[in-house]
Amino acid sequence: MDSIIKVENLIKRFDDLLAVDDISFEVKPGEIFAFLGPNGAGKSTTIKMLITLLKPTSGKMTLNGYDPTKDSNEVRRSIGIIFQDPSLDDELTAWENMEFHGVLYGIPKKIRRERIDQLLQFVELTERRNDLVKEFSGGMKRRLEIARGLLHHPKIIFLDEPTLGLDPQTRNHMWSYIKELNKNEGTTVFFTTHYMEEADRVAQKIAIIDHGKIVAIGTSAELKGRTQTDSLEDAFLALTGKTLRDESSSATDQMRMRHQVWRRQK
Repeated sequence: MDSIIKVENLIKRFDDLLAVDDISFEVKPGEIFAFLGPNGAGKSTTIKMLITLLKPTSGKMTLNGYDPTKDSNEVRRSIGIIFQDPSLDDELTAWENMEFHGVLYGIPKKIRRERIDQLLQFVELTERRNDLVKEFSGGMKRRLEIARGLLHHPKIIFLDEPTLGLDPQTRNHMWSYIKELNKNEGTTVFFTTHYMEEADRVAQKIAIIDHGKIVAIGTSAELKGRTQTDSLEDAFLALTGKTLRDESSSATDQMRMRHQVWRRQK
């Protein structure tokens, strides 16, 4: 397999809104890939199509050899997801959150319990395994979400702004976990972030999307060279402009997407 993620001429429209405008890119197996863009640029819409939550208007996608529009179950078994918004059950313990996830994925009991123990140790939550999640700090919850997302041994893990709101120490520890996983297991990492120094330090390849279009793809060094800038943040601004983006417009786009998903699921 040359690419574990392949996107060709992908388009997504919501009525009169062109959210994703004919984008193409590839991610190699075992690559750490950053998908960057301003608010409302089309990042979340693209990810939702990749992880089977939205159907594209047109274009092609493959993940781990499967088409998200036709092979949704196979795609979902191939991926782990850590969303920007918390998705844990606060009324369950750390161990119960992991156990519930493992049961949903049909992992046999013996293997499931072994993996839960290993992953809780991996994210340094073994001593808090029987504590309710509502008692956890934001950093602890994020670490537990990472452990849960890895429980079924995904080929690809999607991280949507995984370090938003975390202190520098927790951010550093979280990326240490992810890089260790990438190195030891060969897990492909696809992430978004607004912390440019984070993408600069971690990503092996970067795609920048703006107004629904891919405006640049390359390594951090290549993007800096193309824009003749000294930092990834300056390169990002050179490629996307310095105009402030309307947060309310981004929120409206999110509402439209949720409404489309709701209508499809009825």
